[in-house]
Amino acid sequence: MSIANRSKLLEEIPLSVLDLASIVEGGTAHDSFKNTANLAIHAEKLGFNRYWLAEHHNMPGIGSSATSVLIGHVAQVTESMRVGSGGIMLPNHAPLVIAEQFGTLESLYPNRIDLGLGRAPGTDQRTAFALRKGQGSDGQDFPEQLEELTNYFSPEESDPKVRAIPGEGLSIPIWLLGSSGFSARLAAEKGLPFAFASHFSPENTIPALELYYNNFQPSDVLAEPYSMVVANVIAADTEKEAQRLATSMQIQFLNIIRNTPNLLQAPVDDMDEIWSDYEKSVLEKQFGSAMVGTPAMIQEKLQDFQNKTGASEIMINSQIFDHEARLRSFEIVSDVSIKK
Repeated sequence: MSIANRSKLLEEIPLSVLDLASIVEGGTAHDSFKNTANLAIHAEKLGFNRYWLAEHHNMPGIGSSATSVLIGHVAQVTESMRVGSGGIMLPNHAPLVIAEQFGTLESLYPNRIDLGLGRAPGTDQRTAFALRKGQGSDGQDFPEQLEELTNYFSPEESDPKVRAIPGEGLSIPIWLLGSSGFSARLAAEKGLPFAFASHFSPENTIPALELYYNNFQPSDVLAEPYSMVVANVIAADTEKEAQRLATSMQIQFLNIIRNTPNLLQAPVDDMDEIWSDYEKSVLEKQFGSAMVGTPAMIQEKLQDFQNKTGASEIMINSQIFDHEARLRSFEIVSDVSIKK
């Protein structure tokens, strides 16, 4: 099925949340985790489908490094919303450890846990080496790691001498995540759901999705492709306020390309006082797809995004400094997009 034939009305598809547990200037990780719990409760009431946390390391402004622990924190304070990883960077870990962690989570919160997997380190190379010390994995053996992990959940395939307990025999949805074509092709071959990181790799979105749709092989998990795309969304009651709120995200990524990662900064009135012309052009190319604006503008942009991608689901990432403004942003997205 072509992308054009996968177009749906926005209210016909689920919307979900991606959270990096941002640590803001003047705040602490403790504050971040309180805000994560509060946003998750808020998102569940608003009708969002799932709440994912992403593994990153050695980044002062991102608190979700111990991803499995935070998933348990969010699942504890919510009731029915699915909670999971967006994602676990599998080459950073022994597959057995991830099977046991998510087996534990699924046992604590049955039928609510998602396991999204990526093959990037989620950090710089020096930190990746510290994480992977002794494993020697550079992500190229990701398909083999995926198979090993899957086997731990399957009693028929598991090694009788090495078993994931808890984990064995549990049905935990596995997603493959990607920002290029590698995981798109692998997800298609395995018949798994696929989530694409359009929020930081917009230029690769359509090629990767087409690769997934065109090569999908039905499996015991899925009869047809199921795709999710992640979008940066900053919504406010006025366009001026939305644009101002969005500067925190712009500064965050500016610090990344400058190799000076920092806490999430307060919004500013004029980015031209901060970035150079070259930096502005780089960021606009990479993050020009961000959806920033009023309720009507967000509704139009999200619908256009679904039409262009044929996404089965859209996940919202909102890096907003002020917690109340972030809650309001998700309220706006819910009001214009989620069928009540």
